Amino acid sequence: MKTFLTTENLVLRLIRLFLGLLAYGIAIALMIRGNLGASPWDVFGQGLAHTTGLSFGTCTILISGAVLLLWIPLKQMPGFGTLANAVLIGFFADAGLSLIPAQHNLLWEALMFLAGLLLLAFATALYVGARLGPGPRDGLMTGLVRRTGRPVWMIRTGIEVSVVVIGFFLGGVAGIGTLIFALGIGPITQIAFRLLFVDLKPRQRAAKKTRETEEAEAPAAGLAAESA
Repeated sequence: MKTFLTTENLVLRLIRLFLGLLAYGIAIALMIRGNLGASPWDVFGQGLAHTTGLSFGTCTILISGAVLLLWIPLKQMPGFGTLANAVLIGFFADAGLSLIPAQHNLLWEALMFLAGLLLLAFATALYVGARLGPGPRDGLMTGLVRRTGRPVWMIRTGIEVSVVVIGFFLGGVAGIGTLIFALGIGPITQIAFRLLFVDLKPRQRAAKKTRETEEAEAPAAGLAAESA
């Protein structure tokens, strides 16, 4: 299992990416069916769906496309995983919503929301660990941090408060689940990253350092061999 989660093999990385995106879409559907309040971006998606009459998944794809347009002035470059994220999560979320029935019992709603929250954290670890490009929303955040020099927490909070307020007024469901998501997703995702062996350190830099070390040690090794 560790080999599957850490290998550099492109085919296996693509499998991790698609499994992560599938799980992410199902996780969103579970939290929506929990009816306790969705994540900030999903509140926005719900509100847009309520206003336009389009499906939630379609609205999620449209929002992702709009966010990617904001990458242009930020000079962000999408990867294959970025584009797959933009299209497939909405598709998988709609599939999940069609398969998972709505609940009308608070206990079941709470269990579905918590299951979705946990699944979303592990789904994030799977697709981020594939290292094929950040999601559209993550790229917007990192691009704004780079261009403005503001701290991550300030940019992320500003973005998510903005989209949840807009989504709420458009008819999205914000509630205790939205607050639980905001407070819990970070720590749970950190645990998921550790359990799924996701290393966010830049590997190219590490490889470069290794090559430089080897080049620096080569002359010394040659001198040692000559003296021997």
